[in-house]
Amino acid sequence: MRLVILDDYALASEWAAKYICNRIIQYNPGPDKYFTLGLPTGSTPFGCYKKLIEYHKRGDLSFKYVKTFNMDEYVGLPRDHPESYHSYMWNNFFKHVDIDPNNAHILDGNAADLQAECEEFERKIQEADGIELFVGGIGPDGHIAFNEPGSSLVSRTRLKTLAMDTILANAKYFDGDLSKVPTMALTVGVGTVMDAREVMILITGAHKAFALYKAIEEGVNHMWTVSAFQQHPRTIFVCDEDATLELRVKTVKYFKGIMHVHNKLVEPLHSMKN
Repeated sequence: MRLVILDDYALASEWAAKYICNRIIQYNPGPDKYFTLGLPTGSTPFGCYKKLIEYHKRGDLSFKYVKTFNMDEYVGLPRDHPESYHSYMWNNFFKHVDIDPNNAHILDGNAADLQAECEEFERKIQEADGIELFVGGIGPDGHIAFNEPGSSLVSRTRLKTLAMDTILANAKYFDGDLSKVPTMALTVGVGTVMDAREVMILITGAHKAFALYKAIEEGVNHMWTVSAFQQHPRTIFVCDEDATLELRVKTVKYFKGIMHVHNKLVEPLHSMKN
């Protein structure tokens, strides 16, 4: 497990984007060898997506041979609703890069058979030879994707009822009207993300500080589902200073002390230019 601490949200977003960019370039994807990338939505990854778009537009990065699998989607929200995760991904990322729409996989919250939709999503991940790098964010209660507190740590893609804390947190996207906020979602499971060959979790802001503390300084606990990734062989937590407020001083000093060794993985930014 690694903890990468940057000064602020902008630098954390840039570090994460450079890491994703270099992982894709080093993988050297092609028509017979796609890079598979798991992706989140929400406010935390927004800055990372902006940077990835910037790298693409200046010719440093291509998504032509990348397959993506998103973490979750609301149930019952029209696909073209501005707050659907389909809309989020296309408006904030996919339409700005050269990804083949057929390679951008997002769960369908309006499928006639939601269970079958979840099983098909798992099958598509298997068919793509698993996820190379799964990027995720967390809620203030430490949930990853929509794996709310109490979720099984070996769970697979499934239908979930959202916790009231999550519904309240999401109300700001629905004009503050709780009656408009979806109460159910399709989500990958903790086990689905754990199967990825590498996991990068973005945690920024003081309101996520207690969740980061629970994620890395205490034991694995199904009430804080992000803590499961302590047991993943390749997990990187990327955070800003504000998110470290609940951590022990010696924890912060330890991880800051080894950062200079690992920073060579994101500097310099390589290019996919011919």
